[in-house]
Amino acid sequence: MIYSIKNKARNLSHKNILVKKLYLLANRTKVSLLHGLSDKKFAKMNYKANTGKTLNLENPTTFNEKLWWLKLNNRDPLLTICSDKYKVREYVKECGLEHILTKLYGVYDNADDINFEELPNRAFIKTNHGSGTNIIWDRNKPFDKNKFRKRFNKSLKQNYYWQSREWNYKNIEPRIIVEEFLEDKENKLLVDYRFLCFDGVVKMVLADIETAAEDGSHSPYAKRNVYDKEFNFLNIKIAREQFDVSLAKKPKNYETMIKYAEILSRPFPHCRVDLYNIDGKIYFGEITFYHGGACHNINPPEWDKKMGDWIDLNSEKIKLV
Repeated sequence: MIYSIKNKARNLSHKNILVKKLYLLANRTKVSLLHGLSDKKFAKMNYKANTGKTLNLENPTTFNEKLWWLKLNNRDPLLTICSDKYKVREYVKECGLEHILTKLYGVYDNADDINFEELPNRAFIKTNHGSGTNIIWDRNKPFDKNKFRKRFNKSLKQNYYWQSREWNYKNIEPRIIVEEFLEDKENKLLVDYRFLCFDGVVKMVLADIETAAEDGSHSPYAKRNVYDKEFNFLNIKIAREQFDVSLAKKPKNYETMIKYAEILSRPFPHCRVDLYNIDGKIYFGEITFYHGGACHNINPPEWDKKMGDWIDLNSEKIKLV
């Protein structure tokens, strides 16, 4: 019942700006009211509300159940470093992959400190401590600087941990990052290749398109195809609608992307490594540990179980509480 109502409200918020504001306000209020709830109780309530299913933490078997178990139990400090969209750059360098990092134009503790006159004509601006607070700076398009400052400074005061109880976000020092804007001018479609890695081995690849709206924020209409390690299409739906397979072709240096993803994922029992490939040049996106907040329905359901089998909860890479 709650899942059905929330799903309808979320879908309606994508189409109506007033409903979107009310939905976001309700979500912030809910998160604030649930601060006193234990992580475990929050997990079960949140999972039920977002998937309509009961979360089994006592004997987790599915992909999402095991991700929630890791959320509540894995306390590896490296998780925090790699979830920090600024500090993760040092980790990528330490892995010998500095050449795949985007250009960094500035890091700020306050939106008021950004001097837009010193920025290139186009740049991507985001916060380092959460998800979804992004915007595109384009000198040749209208840009409300006051609205931007208000929104981003407000975000700097928020702790994303409370949104989904992802411990790895809890102790990140909030900052604003201004970096290189990526676009595929030749193909006019930027594909986000998301490598799902298990114990340092790529098992599955998600190819996402249209992930960003015109202003750089997350688009609710993003599409996703699922592939195996060899980039063979799998008829699996994970949260998003599928798209024409001809739109995302296997890159010529795909094996190099696999190699980089496995290098970056090596210390973890599971993570998602996001990479871009533009004109044969590979760029690092981010590392994510709990895909979709561990609340994305997977269809057909047997794949939720199969993907869960790929996560070893007895792995020595897990640092227990």
